[in-house]
Amino acid sequence: MPQPSKPTANIFRWDGTVGRQTYALVGFLGFAIKHNIDRYLAGPYSPKAGVFFNYWVPLGKAARLNHLNGGEKHLLFMLLLTALPFIYVGVMLTLRRLRDAAAPLWLVCLFFIPFLNLIFFLILCFLPSRPAANPAHIAPPWPHVRALDRVIPRDKLAIELLSVFLTAGIGLAFLYLGIHALGSYGWSLFIALPFCMGMFSVLLYSYHEPRSFGECMEVALVPILILGVVIVGIAVEGIICVMMAAPIALFLAFLGGSVGAFIQHFHWGLHNRPALFSAILLVLPLAFIGEHAAAPKPPEFVVRSSVDINAPREKVWNQVMAFGEIAPPRELLFRAGIAYPIRAEITGSGVGASRRCVFSTGPFVEPITVWDEPRLLKFDVEVNPEPLNELTPYGHIQPPHLHGYFISHGGQFLLTALPGGRTRLEGTTWYQHTMWPATYWHWWSNYVIHRIHMRVLSHIRERAETTAVQALAASAVSRTR
Repeated sequence: MPQPSKPTANIFRWDGTVGRQTYALVGFLGFAIKHNIDRYLAGPYSPKAGVFFNYWVPLGKAARLNHLNGGEKHLLFMLLLTALPFIYVGVMLTLRRLRDAAAPLWLVCLFFIPFLNLIFFLILCFLPSRPAANPAHIAPPWPHVRALDRVIPRDKLAIELLSVFLTAGIGLAFLYLGIHALGSYGWSLFIALPFCMGMFSVLLYSYHEPRSFGECMEVALVPILILGVVIVGIAVEGIICVMMAAPIALFLAFLGGSVGAFIQHFHWGLHNRPALFSAILLVLPLAFIGEHAAAPKPPEFVVRSSVDINAPREKVWNQVMAFGEIAPPRELLFRAGIAYPIRAEITGSGVGASRRCVFSTGPFVEPITVWDEPRLLKFDVEVNPEPLNELTPYGHIQPPHLHGYFISHGGQFLLTALPGGRTRLEGTTWYQHTMWPATYWHWWSNYVIHRIHMRVLSHIRERAETTAVQALAASAVSRTR
């Protein structure tokens, strides 16, 4: 006759159960140890570190990460680093306590919700154990697991199609939440979402039986490709932006799928699959909302480009002030829709003059702040046009990132005299964009801005050199007369 399940003696295992007394004892000991570690770490940063919970004082601004100074960032990193082993043990014990109390395992997600998790811990400390019917110390077949067994097909093709299209649908829902509801083009959208999509699709695909790594990668990557096609097809985004986001999205989906393929071979992964599904679907909205609340300050980037011109500074300066129509672009980048400069106009002279650099999407309005003829022209940017015309089958669409997500703050032209009557012309742009990871997106934006610079600088060089040659020819003619 099978014996009832008993709590596993080794508290550092994922399987089995743990009683409320052991859970409470380990929990309170862990809290006391972690609290004193944090007090010790926070001591140099807060004079009130000895008071209960006051070691969090230096992180009172952590809801807006951009406001932390260097010391506070170091403290935050140390607190997070020392918390990792406590999080591991806490999640493991909480899963086993839920199993011991015959409670749904997906409730482990409450472990990560501030304040609510304290109530959750107290409830688990008093919730009585229920005898397990499974003699192998494996989680009993909860009703919601049996329901999933009936819903999730066993046929390989059917489960593959379900994994791919359900994951793509979930991705579309969260993409709409991030872009249109929260206006966020950040870590949650470009990092968390593709990673979770890759992991979710693999866990669903391997729900009934383990799959090969190659099969897992197929169901991890295909939903990303489908999502890209869908958002272009329903006019959410344009082709250019989807292509720019594709490398990082596919890479993160690959990583998430790899984690899912790794999890599928573990006992706790197989028997707690519903809890993992729930955790993924809970973490994603929390990530979007948390990032929106943090509102990190975008960094400022600078791009410098230069050309050498066979003309004196005076001739180059005249072309910098205002230049005529530039020939239509040949570069695929601009022909695909990225905004490109057409001509420049100026009203007035000296500081306070207004320069307008007309792009294919509209004019940049640039009030002059430094007029040091013929050496330096510096200006602010008051009006930014749209950064591109989206390449789309619908003629013209207006995704949110076209308005206020890429901002040029200012620019300058620096003219340096070179030997032989030549001039080095350097163009500089200072800008910000509110898209994360900032490093990834600034690779794209730096490249685009450099190409814009070179289009302008090359045109100025051509016009200045032509003018210089014409002036020399006119001077030679006048001498011969």
